[in-house]
Amino acid sequence: MPMFRYKALSAAGEVLDGRMEAGSAEEVAARLQDQGHLPIEAHRADEGGGEGLGRLFRRQSFGHAQILQFTQQLATLLGAGQPLDRALGLLLELPEAAAGRRLVERVREAVRGGAPLSTALDQQHGVFPRLYVNLVRAGEAGGNLQETLARLADYLERNAKLRARVGNALIYPAILIVMVFVSVAFLLAVVVPQFQVLFESLDAELPWYSALVMESSLFVRQWWWLLGLLLAGGITWLAWWLGQPGPRRALDERVLRLKLVGDLVAKLDTARLARTLGTLVRNGVPLLSALNLARPVLGNRVLAEAVEAAAEEVKTGSGLGHALARRKCFPRLAVQMVQVGEESGELDTMLLKVADTFEQETGNALERLLAALVPAITLVMVLLVAVVIVSVLLPIYDLTNAIG
Repeated sequence: MPMFRYKALSAAGEVLDGRMEAGSAEEVAARLQDQGHLPIEAHRADEGGGEGLGRLFRRQSFGHAQILQFTQQLATLLGAGQPLDRALGLLLELPEAAAGRRLVERVREAVRGGAPLSTALDQQHGVFPRLYVNLVRAGEAGGNLQETLARLADYLERNAKLRARVGNALIYPAILIVMVFVSVAFLLAVVVPQFQVLFESLDAELPWYSALVMESSLFVRQWWWLLGLLLAGGITWLAWWLGQPGPRRALDERVLRLKLVGDLVAKLDTARLARTLGTLVRNGVPLLSALNLARPVLGNRVLAEAVEAAAEEVKTGSGLGHALARRKCFPRLAVQMVQVGEESGELDTMLLKVADTFEQETGNALERLLAALVPAITLVMVLLVAVVIVSVLLPIYDLTNAIG
């Protein structure tokens, strides 16, 4: 029999990584479930890791929007009483891309072959996130797959709206920043040289600030390719540097200390964590397993480490609210609401209320930040353009007065 490598979550929330002889990945998953574990992935041990690029392209053929639509439609069809096999068949024409239709067809064929839906989704080479697969698996175990899919669709939709809200809020400042660079570059490369020819023909003596602008213009025209290389190299180096655990953590810690940005990041990650945890717990996933599954949704590594440390305390019997309070990273209101939820026995409901509250808080914080950021960027652009123009016009004014 072939050897399979697997990953699973134990009932205590520990990540298990091992090997098992079995006839198929489905058999591995079934054995792990019989042992009380939550399967995460299983694949043949002799399979190499050379499918990275293939996984990337498969992900692109079925992105976040397609997964959300697939989940919503499947929940609707199951709620209307359609069997799972027929529901998947009706969804075959849902994806616009041929690769997406083939993916749905592979899921249907696996289900027709007797595999649970969660296993069929897990076989799609990482297209469906681990959290998604485990939520479906929990719904199958609890006998409420349709309800679980409906909650999962709501979770995905709210996450998508939150990401879109943040992204849309940052578009205008990004455009302004690009306009600053384009405007200054245009002035230095096109406008200033015209006046430089005039000053040289008149043999005019320029003040230091005008001479500095002329030299900057000459540098931009002669060494624009070097500036482009430096910019590309700087972006590449920054991406590599942020990919290192130490520098990234140090940056995340410093960001949290910033008054406005740190507060926004903490609220955004709190909303993500609470929404994910609340959805997992409500669908029957044990709290420790939910904490391990939810931790990757956090963008800030300091907050992710705080959740990991809190999970260790929860494992020893501590309450989640108390464990999070000891970390002193998350907003106090969120921690207090979690503690109330634990005391009332409605942790999942309170976590979802925390998510609603802090999604709204994130939106308000973004609006306040943009209210200050947009005028500041506009002012910088105006000042830079004004400096270049004044540096050119003042010498002309002086020359006119001298001639007059």
